[in-house]
Amino acid sequence: MGFELKGLKYDATRKLNKLQKTVRVKTSDSTIHNFNYSPVPYDVNFSLYSFTATAENGLQIIEQILPYFAPDYTVTINAIPELNIKRDVPIVLDEVQYEDTYDGEFNKRRAVIYTLEFTAKTYLYGPMAQSKVIRKSQSDIGTSTDAPLSREERIIVIPNPETANADDDFGFTTKISFFDDTKKYNPVTGEDE
Repeated sequence: MGFELKGLKYDATRKLNKLQKTVRVKTSDSTIHNFNYSPVPYDVNFSLYSFTATAENGLQIIEQILPYFAPDYTVTINAIPELNIKRDVPIVLDEVQYEDTYDGEFNKRRAVIYTLEFTAKTYLYGPMAQSKVIRKSQSDIGTSTDAPLSREERIIVIPNPETANADDDFGFTTKISFFDDTKKYNPVTGEDE
């Protein structure tokens, strides 16, 4: 028996939103999370060949394979263990071909060849990236549309308790402040100017 990879083909019918992310906090450092964007769907075509000397041996091999495909067999792969991404991949049996080279005299070698054509409907993933876990959210709100835009209200949301890890059961503390000055928050310095 032998197999051969025949080709890859993009499958637009299974395309997902490319900005969708899968995120998981690192177990060794709860301040960092790993993430990966949506995978790209591809059909992988491959062939499985069965070479036997007799038709009976060839049929015994084929009858062990064909019952699993009606018309597909689905396997679960652990695509990215760090993100706990598991994906069901259907392997579709597209075609079975039979070839018997037995022609002529009895002393000639006979070869019975079964060719099974498959398509694996899989996904290809890009590189995994890391980012810090967001522990504080701040929003400055104002009613003026004239420049310079200044804050009138600030909403800050932080986890409660502040020492909570990403996998802990925690709530949030919301702090709302009102301002009459014309200052704006500078994200580079972290100060109101």
